[in-house]
Amino acid sequence: MKRFFLPTFIFLLISCGNNAQEKTVTKPEIANAEPVEVPAENGYEKAYFASGCFWCVEAVYESVEGVKEAVSGYAGGHTKNPTYESSNTGRTGHAEAVEVIYDPEVVSFKTLVEVYFGSQDPTQVNGQGPDIGSQYRSLIFFQNKEQKEIINEVKAEVAKDYKEPIAAEILPFQKFWVAEDYHQNYEKNNPNNPYIQKVSIPRLNRFKEKFPEILKEDSH
Repeated sequence: MKRFFLPTFIFLLISCGNNAQEKTVTKPEIANAEPVEVPAENGYEKAYFASGCFWCVEAVYESVEGVKEAVSGYAGGHTKNPTYESSNTGRTGHAEAVEVIYDPEVVSFKTLVEVYFGSQDPTQVNGQGPDIGSQYRSLIFFQNKEQKEIINEVKAEVAKDYKEPIAAEILPFQKFWVAEDYHQNYEKNNPNNPYIQKVSIPRLNRFKEKFPEILKEDSH
């Protein structure tokens, strides 16, 4: 029993949360819906991405020049008011996602899409890294036809570098639900957390090495 418990305990320490017990298939009404366009506010636009634990994704985008803030939350599902606990069941359809608030005069939507594909293993299905489950699946959202075309263009270029198919679902944006307060800026606020140390920071550093030219000055 001790031999079984210890590795399991360690695994839980270095995972973002509980693993979903059910695989989610995005409902047709979500996949085929008309996209909702979020209006710009004070010159800033918003974009939405999911690629594993939102602690990791938030940290990646907040290191990009032109990004004002990245907010952790939930998107892509069919239930209202999802929580961390409910999304972890795999039954809400939601994935952990981030809302990226950015200045389009400084960083383009296309660059944000390139960051999305370049900061993860885009071929991993139903999870990312050690985080396995439908709440960690890769989703990328478009708000209009132009954004959908950009996503497909970047995805096609990325696909040339991999033998396995690209796993990310491309979905029309519907709604973003902001996560609980303690999830916001989690990496910055919890630098000694085992998951942050073993998974999140290494993922962020790999991204920084790959995209040095688009980083904020204090992110180098």
